Amino acid sequence: MAFLQVALDFVDTGRAMKCAREAVAGGADWLEAGTPLIKSEGVAVIRALREEFPDRHIVADLKTMDAGRGEMEMASKAGANSASVLGVASDATISECVSAGRNFGIEVEVDLIGSADYAAAASRAEKLGAHAVAVHLGIDDQMHGKDPFEALRQVRLAVGIRVSCAGGLNSETAAEAVKAGADVLVIGGALTKSPDATRAAKDIKRAMETGKAVASEHFKRAGPGNIRELLAKVSTPNISDGAHRRPCLEGIRPLLPDARMVGPALTVRSAPGDWAKPVEAIDRASEGDVLVVEAGGVGPALWGELATHSAIQRKLAGVVVDGAVRDTPEIRALGLPVFARLQCSHAGEPKGFGEIGPTVKVGGQEVSSGDWVVGDGDGVMVLPRAEAVEMANHAADCLEKENRIRGEITAGNTTLAMVTHLLKWEKKG
Repeated sequence: MAFLQVALDFVDTGRAMKCAREAVAGGADWLEAGTPLIKSEGVAVIRALREEFPDRHIVADLKTMDAGRGEMEMASKAGANSASVLGVASDATISECVSAGRNFGIEVEVDLIGSADYAAAASRAEKLGAHAVAVHLGIDDQMHGKDPFEALRQVRLAVGIRVSCAGGLNSETAAEAVKAGADVLVIGGALTKSPDATRAAKDIKRAMETGKAVASEHFKRAGPGNIRELLAKVSTPNISDGAHRRPCLEGIRPLLPDARMVGPALTVRSAPGDWAKPVEAIDRASEGDVLVVEAGGVGPALWGELATHSAIQRKLAGVVVDGAVRDTPEIRALGLPVFARLQCSHAGEPKGFGEIGPTVKVGGQEVSSGDWVVGDGDGVMVLPRAEAVEMANHAADCLEKENRIRGEITAGNTTLAMVTHLLKWEKKG
């Protein structure tokens, strides 16, 4: 039977303990003081976990890289049953951790994150006396749509010691991790970002015990093939937050306040008011595309009701115009998401200036055909094609964190500042 370990990757003890209580109520077997939590709160958080959960296996995710003896001693004396050292550390450091572990009665797990060859690194760890290894796909790699399962299978064949698996697991993938050979499933976000960690833990345990996936709405990451599905769930603020507060297209606003648009861009460059190329682009576009039109940011209008009817016939996802549009009551009634800088009554003439498919500048940002475009009531965000998967996954991560915080605010009848310990984290100096 595999164990469920919850990775408490918070930065505040109070929030970590609340989630731990929920997860244990749902069946979590092991509790991990995550690296961010230990860095923020120190080994005191291990003591807090040991005091409240005396019968649980407590993991100190130290990710030791040097000074192994001292760090293992600290973790052991604080109450941890096991602690981690990085697989990319030297033989001397891993050996020191193992020796200290024997002396102080703490199991040493070698975290293989960043190893060039996971199976070889796991074999080395076993030879050096480690009690366990962790196949760990880091968050940054998860954001690129990777999973840990192939490495897990290779490691399982390479060693006879305990194998943990961490890397974006959820109730839909837990059964696969067990089948691939994991003795311990390390679950972070699917528990720590869930509004109800008890229910989430029960779903994961059920998947582990039955060998069947349990559907999950969130905690799933996208690859190139399912990016549209993920982007449909997130907001433009989520995308901005996940991309280090990247701005939306300046001055581009929706005609419908509840507009919702997701799709790859087909770009158009046109002279102000010249509606020939935007209309021609409708026939060139594929289903689900978003037309992104550079038109100088001024009038006359080069998009209206008839163009909108045509775009609907071609099943476009929406239109972005850095210029003017008209027939706005009719466009709103038709329901196609249209975002524009200006609205006016008069149109220009179809002279045919411009081109279809170039890199354009819209709302102060460059947009190329194939970039992903997301629009809603707050504006329009562009995800450059090379960054789109990573940005989409970071946006989903932000949405999930907000879901947890929202639940804590509501359940505790409290405020955002109190839940996030805002004063504690204000910049000093």
